Amino acid sequence: MEAPRLAHTMSSPTSPCEEVIKNLSLEAIQLCDRDGNKSQDSGIAEMEELPVPHNIKISNITCDSFKISWDMDSKSKERITHYFIDLNKKENKNSNKFKHKDVPTKLVAKAVPLPMTVRGHWFLSPRTEYTVAVQTASKQVDGDYVVSEWSEIIEFCTADYSKVHLTQLLEKAEVIAGRMLKLSVFYRNQHKEYFDYIREHHGNAMQPSVKDNSGSHGSPISGKLEGIFFSCNTEFNTGKPPQDSPYGRYRFEIAAEKLFNPNTNLYFGDFYCMYTAYHYVILVIAPVGSPGDEFCKLRLPQLNIKDNKFLTCNEEDGVMVYHHAQDVILEVIYTDPVDLSLGTVAEITGHQLMSLSTANAKKDPSCKTCNISVGR
Repeated sequence: MEAPRLAHTMSSPTSPCEEVIKNLSLEAIQLCDRDGNKSQDSGIAEMEELPVPHNIKISNITCDSFKISWDMDSKSKERITHYFIDLNKKENKNSNKFKHKDVPTKLVAKAVPLPMTVRGHWFLSPRTEYTVAVQTASKQVDGDYVVSEWSEIIEFCTADYSKVHLTQLLEKAEVIAGRMLKLSVFYRNQHKEYFDYIREHHGNAMQPSVKDNSGSHGSPISGKLEGIFFSCNTEFNTGKPPQDSPYGRYRFEIAAEKLFNPNTNLYFGDFYCMYTAYHYVILVIAPVGSPGDEFCKLRLPQLNIKDNKFLTCNEEDGVMVYHHAQDVILEVIYTDPVDLSLGTVAEITGHQLMSLSTANAKKDPSCKTCNISVGR
């Protein structure tokens, strides 16, 4: 968090609040901005006797809530009936500069004991930077308010989805996963130059890299988990990998048991779509006890490798048998290096369908199938 800035350095608030904040009896009204400029007919007067909040503290941050507290002088403290909270997305602070003057711009909370929880998925999004400032206020008999000056401006960032939120996503994904089809290999498509580079500079071993920001905005693996992307979906009529790919005309294929077996753990990472009819599920395969396994164990729901709706590994008559969900596109992240000598590299005969690429793809926030009721 950067050092607090004085209120006069920030322009008028810009983020509207559409609903009442849960559990706090908060209402949205039009107030003066942080510079003290009153909106027309705001019905608010300034009164310097009310204490100005200072030493703002933000704690217990989740993907859609936080606790806020501050210090106040005792002078006229008993007159405080409400707190005015100015909450803005940091990166979008100028996005509504031309909005109509009657659009609500503040959150108003009854003066409850501190710390106070601010919660609401309609305006708080995960992994997003916000600024917040506070006024104290006293509601008069005629309905008008007298207010203190604004506090200093504090910056903070909301958290990623928790395991609870990811479990909600998991349950939604299970509903549409469909029946299971057999598979025998994992595969990874890239350009020829990629495989040449791996041979020349990495001793023939593909190295894990940090996952991009595709998928759900609150996913705890985006920008943090290191791994190698593989696919495992098969064509319904052939039982083999499709010949088309958005990622390159050269394909590395490896027998499924070399990456996925009883010595690996399986985790659910994400569920999303990109304004399309088909949906993607991200799974993570991590060798037991590996750094990737330790990372996932703290953050992701773990799946039973023998019994789940997406990717299974079972022994039948001494042979490992694998199945994948038919109705979702699986993206599998393997968290350790993989040597090219464990599989084969060959050119595919199909097309390079760039429209299917998920590189840094943004999730459709309006899809009812793959969104949960917390910040997008």
